[in-house]
Amino acid sequence: MSNPLADMEKPDVIFAIGTNMTECHPVAATRLKRALRNGAKMIVADPRKIPLAEMAHLYLPLRVGTDVALLLGMAHVIARDGLIDREFIDARTADFDAFVEHVKQFTPEWSESICGVPAADIEKAAHWYGKAERGAIYYTLGITEHICGVDNVQSLCNLVLMTGNIGKEGTGINPMRGQNNIQGAGDAGALPNNYVGFQPVTDPENQAKFEKAYGAKVDLEKGITKVRALERAAEGEMKAMMIAGENTVVTDPDRKHCEHALENLDHLVVIDLFRTETAEFADVVLPATSWGETDGVYSNTERRVQRVRAAVKPQGQAKPEWWIISEIAKRAGIAGFDHFESAKDVFNELCSLSATYKGLDWDLIDKGEYHWPVPEKGHPGEPILHSKEFKNGRGLFRVIGYRDPAEVVSEDFPVWLTTGRRLQNYHSRTMTGRAAGIDYLQPEEFLEVHPDNVSAWGLTDGGWCRMSSPRGAVEIKVKATATSPRGTVFCSFGFNNVPINNLTGSGYDPVTETAELKVCPVKLEPIAAPSA
Repeated sequence: MSNPLADMEKPDVIFAIGTNMTECHPVAATRLKRALRNGAKMIVADPRKIPLAEMAHLYLPLRVGTDVALLLGMAHVIARDGLIDREFIDARTADFDAFVEHVKQFTPEWSESICGVPAADIEKAAHWYGKAERGAIYYTLGITEHICGVDNVQSLCNLVLMTGNIGKEGTGINPMRGQNNIQGAGDAGALPNNYVGFQPVTDPENQAKFEKAYGAKVDLEKGITKVRALERAAEGEMKAMMIAGENTVVTDPDRKHCEHALENLDHLVVIDLFRTETAEFADVVLPATSWGETDGVYSNTERRVQRVRAAVKPQGQAKPEWWIISEIAKRAGIAGFDHFESAKDVFNELCSLSATYKGLDWDLIDKGEYHWPVPEKGHPGEPILHSKEFKNGRGLFRVIGYRDPAEVVSEDFPVWLTTGRRLQNYHSRTMTGRAAGIDYLQPEEFLEVHPDNVSAWGLTDGGWCRMSSPRGAVEIKVKATATSPRGTVFCSFGFNNVPINNLTGSGYDPVTETAELKVCPVKLEPIAAPSA
């Protein structure tokens, strides 16, 4: 996030797009509710009429996968009607002239023809955001899990740069992270293209720096993503894999492909709290400690660096992941892991190598008061990014066009499926699925279908259907609800007995290789209830 969580109470206009925040980030969402009580106006863009949309002053029910079309229409109106911040653009951005010429063609009427949102509402949204003194954008995986995820994010950045809604209280572009330490994992270099602190692996200066630090040769090229690793495993090119803290079989697209890839490995190691569906494929399962058994550090969605402390002793043979990985490295003869005796040692090494953490150490983060970057000792941190300058000098406008999802509805697969999470269960249910009380709240998965479609498609509320895509099929119970628009259905992906990701996997963003999990054409057929 460019701005801290506390700033969620301060905008006068909130633009929430691709985020089911009240279900997926319910605590953070309470801050938006406070902002609304304080007089803020909220625009919500989402294919489904989620609880956040019920609170909105303006709801934009766009068709799945058409975010770029909506955002191009809004950019057109902001430019056409002179709602740009010319002083900010001249002082802090580049390539505006080419961008503004580009968006002249994308009228609200054109946008409506693609995304389905009325042109008048697109104009209203553009005017509200463009005229805001403090306009803030919030998004989550509904923006990024598309073949055009990078285009979606850059389109949002264009709106921010046009209006100067960055670097000030109550503004910014704010991705809400999907898990508690996603931000921290990236900070620590758990990315194929960066070392710690987002230092590119393709920079020769970084190569020399980390070869010296690690005492080993490092490649001057990007690593591969998990998508490519699974492809190589499926083709027999990759022989071994270690998966730590992820239930790949349930959460990844195209489950049959994923299972084939794991089965094709010579050796699979899984590190996790429980014997997950992925661990069933493992040759070795190493038990990890849970959050309540671990000393360590999380960096959350607002870039706040926080200590976590073990409250109880580990169960059985469980060990913290840093210890497990260090022991594997040492026993494999990999140098550089002998000096780690605690999580403190690991974190302090990270700080010594990361420009964003350089002013921190284990003792300084005791109270969790710092937001990175903290470039030197004594620096207070930066809760609000880009207040004076952008890291790379100027904010760059991007010329972006609309493209359809990888697959679109057809005669064979005439219904849009979009997937996500529910309030009652977390992610792949590795933890919540083992808590008996959760079963009382949501004992099974169901498919949300608009009531008009339930009758038109020969389905029954509370009955069952077979849902299929070009990659597979699942059987699922039907729930009639107006939350889903006509022609679009929704379900979550976390129930292993309803393996929704049998269906997904039509395409990947060419830059990040993020899967298009939010758009999948399917067909539905009524079936009898499965026998118990």
